[in-house]
Amino acid sequence: MNLSGAPGLAFETWESIDANARGIRMARGRMKTLANARDREEIVQRLRAIGPASQRRWGKMTVAEMVCHMTDALRVSMGGKRAQPVSNWFSRSLFKWAGLWFPTQWPHGVRTVPECEAGVGGTSAAELDADLKELREVFDRFTRQPRSYELQAHPIFGPMNEKEWMRWGFLHIDHHLRQFGA
Repeated sequence: MNLSGAPGLAFETWESIDANARGIRMARGRMKTLANARDREEIVQRLRAIGPASQRRWGKMTVAEMVCHMTDALRVSMGGKRAQPVSNWFSRSLFKWAGLWFPTQWPHGVRTVPECEAGVGGTSAAELDADLKELREVFDRFTRQPRSYELQAHPIFGPMNEKEWMRWGFLHIDHHLRQFGA
């Protein structure tokens, strides 16, 4: 079975990967994605665990800034927020492939585009409950079928298809929820 368009890699070859990495990135030999109802529900449940007492484990963002960052990133994907492209050959090919399909957690400290960065061009945090409600609404719109929007190019990874966007969405939100222990 081919790995979602990644040439030469099959799900079965990853069965021996460390259980911790597999639990985050894979579920019973399949890559987690927002296209899967169980994986979406996992994210929704973890979002419910976020609150004012959530403490960051790494990075600089507050929990409220992280919520706004995730909302901004989803808006960029749907064309609701503009981000200047910063992609190049490396970020559109090898970096994108590794980020989406390599079975490990994303590293800490990778910079985002200014339009999604807290304190730079990202949306300023207001009130956490309201910001979480907005994130859940944007998340629902991002994952709803049929789509009411056209997927845009990712500012770093470049053009992405539906499968790539749904995989990216899971990984991006998972990364930041782990950042705050959820």
